[in-house]
Amino acid sequence: MTATPPTSYQLREMKEHVVTDGNIVPGSPDNLADRISMERHGDHVVVIRFDRPDKKNAFHSSMIIELGRILDTLADDNTVRSVVLTGGETCFAAGADIKEMIAFGPATVANSPARVAAWSSIEQFGKPLIAAVNGMAFGAGCELALLCDFIIAGSNASFGQPEIKIGGMPGDGGSQRLPRKLPPNVAAYLLLTGEPIGAQQAMHFGLVVELCEPDQTISRAIAIASSIAERAPAAARAVKACIAHAVGATSENGLVFERNTTNALSETADSKEGMRAFLEKRTPHFTGR
Repeated sequence: MTATPPTSYQLREMKEHVVTDGNIVPGSPDNLADRISMERHGDHVVVIRFDRPDKKNAFHSSMIIELGRILDTLADDNTVRSVVLTGGETCFAAGADIKEMIAFGPATVANSPARVAAWSSIEQFGKPLIAAVNGMAFGAGCELALLCDFIIAGSNASFGQPEIKIGGMPGDGGSQRLPRKLPPNVAAYLLLTGEPIGAQQAMHFGLVVELCEPDQTISRAIAIASSIAERAPAAARAVKACIAHAVGATSENGLVFERNTTNALSETADSKEGMRAFLEKRTPHFTGR
């Protein structure tokens, strides 16, 4: 039986920050890995919060690495069916930690194996992942929101990749994912000007699926996550896999992948339970098998 995850992750004491073999070791005078907390909502929903308000939730590498570690843990927890990421009511994340970038250089930070592995864990997380965005989602914050399955945003939200303003460019996937989430010309505008778009524009272009008042964004995302958690977990994972394949594959290959996945899904207990419940006109009871 899978144990219930703790309500928060308090990590190691950080005494120094060093680079070994090109890999940033999460250690700093600022203990930043514990600026990420986790809480349960009901039986199957987890909310992950970024809590670095003094820096507008700017992502130090230790925070990205910790987020990847948490999602790896949740991926293996069969009681968790959907996850919400949020930075609170005023700011999602203002971007990367510029002090860290200056101290070690953007290339060293971006190419740190532990950081790269963490971004991969986020991208490959197989369960529904929802971004609840209030305030700024800039730089790495925008890139993280792009990795979620969809975004619920407050009316105060804004999205941008401002790296070009300081002579850089997105280093955590923004240049690749924005053109997939937005019309290419709109993505080019964000990437080349460094200027953000607001919540209404993001909604217009399809980056955001629903707008809320800022004090309702998180609760709305949790409500949607809870609704998804009532569906068959295997079906949700299969849908995510097919969407990912459709985005990165040709239509023909995507259809083959979809058929193969559908065939496998039809053999699961939850799929059979869902069909039985439909015929019997009752609510299905999904067990994750």
